[in-house]
Amino acid sequence: MLSIVRLLGVPLFLWLVLVPQADWWALGVLAFAGISDWLDGKIARAWNQTSRLGAVLDPMADRLYIFAALLGLVMRDIVPWWLMAILVVRDVLIVVALPVLRYYGYGTLPVNFAGKAATLCLLYSFPLLFVAGYDGIVGEVAQIVGWAFAIWGTAIYWWAGLLYAVQGLRLIGQSRRADRAVQAGEGPATRQAATRQDPDTTEDGRPSGRLSRRRAGESGPPSSDRKGATSPP
Repeated sequence: MLSIVRLLGVPLFLWLVLVPQADWWALGVLAFAGISDWLDGKIARAWNQTSRLGAVLDPMADRLYIFAALLGLVMRDIVPWWLMAILVVRDVLIVVALPVLRYYGYGTLPVNFAGKAATLCLLYSFPLLFVAGYDGIVGEVAQIVGWAFAIWGTAIYWWAGLLYAVQGLRLIGQSRRADRAVQAGEGPATRQAATRQDPDTTEDGRPSGRLSRRRAGESGPPSSDRKGATSPP
């Protein structure tokens, strides 16, 4: 329910930024989104409540708020268009890689710590960049701090993407080795050697769902640190 409320706030936030240019109201919506995101994770960890729907909606809401804030900042000439392009291209590459992972029997990769840190930096930077448009010492400080968060957030955002790529290539390589062992008609001992780095494989040599979750999460935070999200930021 909290994730759905956050999603409903995205068009309201964008309207406030572009039409009446009511920045302080827009920042209030963004602050509510951040608080509800934290509360969502707090409840999930306290009551051990996770679901596939929640795992999809939570990172989707983060992505949409980032996109909406970037679009508003670009259309109001507060940030250059290339910053939005750099962030959008990274997300497009992640989306394009998903069918490849599914072909080899894996789902989406879990959120890693770098992805969480990048999202946090970006969501901190956008409100500050909106405030930077105002005159005075507050605007000047907001501009400096906001751009610092934006630059670091963009760099870490791409670093997280590279970590996802390494994870995906490792998993695909393990799956292909297991497939080659099965197609060659080799004995169980050889098949076990082909997949011994991943013992949780099915009888035909393909990785199990449990393996996908465990192996994909190796570079992420401990499971107790996550809200159950399984989509990359």
